Amino acid sequence: MNRFVHQSSPPFHQLAAWLLSALLGPALTAEQWPQFRGPGASGVDSTRPALVHWNVPEGEGVLWKTPIPGLSHASPVIWDNRIYVLTAVTESAAALKVGLYGDIGSLNERDPHQWRVVALDRDDGRIVWDTQLHEGVPRSRRHPKASPANSTPATDGTHIVVLAGSEGLNCLGRDGSRIWQRDLGPMDAGYFRDPGAQWGFASSPIIHGDRVLVQCDVQTNAFLAAYEIATGRELWRTPRQDVPTWSTPTVIEAGGRTQVAVNGWRETAGYDLQTGRRLWHLNGGGDIPVPTPILAGDLMIFTSAHGALRPMRAIRPEASGDITPAEPGQTNAAIAWVHPRQGNYMQTPIAVGDWLWGCADTGVLTCFNLRTGEIQYSERLLSGPGYTASPVSDGRNLYFTSETGDVIVVAVRPEFSVLSRNLLGETCLATPALLDGVLYFRTRNHLMAIGKRGGS
Repeated sequence: MNRFVHQSSPPFHQLAAWLLSALLGPALTAEQWPQFRGPGASGVDSTRPALVHWNVPEGEGVLWKTPIPGLSHASPVIWDNRIYVLTAVTESAAALKVGLYGDIGSLNERDPHQWRVVALDRDDGRIVWDTQLHEGVPRSRRHPKASPANSTPATDGTHIVVLAGSEGLNCLGRDGSRIWQRDLGPMDAGYFRDPGAQWGFASSPIIHGDRVLVQCDVQTNAFLAAYEIATGRELWRTPRQDVPTWSTPTVIEAGGRTQVAVNGWRETAGYDLQTGRRLWHLNGGGDIPVPTPILAGDLMIFTSAHGALRPMRAIRPEASGDITPAEPGQTNAAIAWVHPRQGNYMQTPIAVGDWLWGCADTGVLTCFNLRTGEIQYSERLLSGPGYTASPVSDGRNLYFTSETGDVIVVAVRPEFSVLSRNLLGETCLATPALLDGVLYFRTRNHLMAIGKRGGS
């Protein structure tokens, strides 16, 4: 295994300041991992330290490894002793093209697919049940790098909600039985400049209290909607004036209110959780938004890329009305700080303590001071085929997964320090789950648990 350390030893006063910040900063922990990137899409569970070194091809650090049929970039979600994953199975081998390239064409798959939810035992990876949601030829096409099942499930321990794109919104019980299903119509997502290029749907549902929230930014009739989790009844639907996006919404309780924060190009916005009324909005940024908004400290972080701009923005939760600045690099009463060309294309940013990290699909990692926006460093992780999966953290280290299955571990500090490079042995575009010091990776052919036997 190739292990290495970036030789960058900080002065003592900087290290002391970092340690103090780590001690005084919020200790983000996750009792469950119920949605994309865990609670609030934070990506952080600091309950126990995760491994820094492992090697899957050699069996080092592998607690279990379970074959999962089909192709999916959906992340695993966890509640108590159950892990839930979505997959799309077809008799022929599904094509997947990784790497950095500019093709915008779609795959035209005519073979029937089975969209399935698989539940596994968290202790040993044993498959507990396997429920088929839908079978048929895909109603929309996908990008060669996408999968037929990109959207991560969400669970509250009683319900498992799955958005299978054009194949519908589904709710299952803990035993895998279907509770309800809704057909939301074809999810025609693709490049707005060439509507014939369909790329596949990827926004994930989230659960908050008694409702399910979905963001459906598609070529026509885009909307944000809330559904009653017990019955699937639509509670509200708010039209959105935006191009196709692939972002997952986030419920943010801050600034004296509860809002649904939504990324976009023409309509980055916040909506009232109860009514769907738009509270604030922002125009402009990268024209293919993918990352999910997060709450970091007392600021909402939004980023997007592609086209003329790739901003990283910190927005105050109490924002109201049209907060669009006159120029992309300007701040105002609602925008605390912004870098118009330091944002991310694919990855959702991650914050630990006083620091925020964003990683470009090229592998360039930038660390920001969360309060001021000041850049601490901008360094390349590794030259490689690209980074699509979003990072997670155990509060001590950050884990970045390349498309070919190299996991780069970086220290949580404002100085660049690479601790290790670890091999999964398969391609991986799905964001891992992290709970109680164990990393769960959905690779091309497996779900695997990486950790220390007997606890951390």
